[in-house]
Amino acid sequence: DLELEQELFRVEQYVEMVLNYLRLGSDSTDYVICRVELDRLLHQSVKKYAKQFIRRRIRLDYKETGLTVLTDEKWLLFVVEQVLSNALKYTREGSITITMEHPKTLVIRDTGIGIAPEDLPRIFEKGYTGYNGRGDQKASGLGLYLCRTICRKLGHSITAESAPDEGTAIRIGLSQRQVRE
Repeated sequence: DLELEQELFRVEQYVEMVLNYLRLGSDSTDYVICRVELDRLLHQSVKKYAKQFIRRRIRLDYKETGLTVLTDEKWLLFVVEQVLSNALKYTREGSITITMEHPKTLVIRDTGIGIAPEDLPRIFEKGYTGYNGRGDQKASGLGLYLCRTICRKLGHSITAESAPDEGTAIRIGLSQRQVRE
């Protein structure tokens, strides 16, 4: 049953998010910094959401980057999957684009409902859902908070640019090399 499958997928995502939230708070977070082929990681993320792209008729625009980045593969994968999940959640029609900008900045852009200007400065705060998130009863306000926390610990940056009804662009700066404990 399609509806049951979608609900199970959502539950699995929330469990994964909570476990990662708990892991981040522990003293022994398992960062393994090494060279990671960005395209392999992006393929893995896109594959996880392939059914949703197809079912919702959302176009994916993605050209291989050919880049290798210094990061923790498991944690960066979580960040990319969370951003993709949000893009899909708030995009009713159109496309999601994955591109690179100089220097080593991954950009995930959607044509979704966007974020209100007054909410934009707070979207990375713990528990903050904003106007559009409040309309979605399943929004926890944890996803982007975890993304920012993980990116900071990995020495990466994460920023958002958005306008209501025009979509959102999340930029993940991957060129930093200072890992924080």
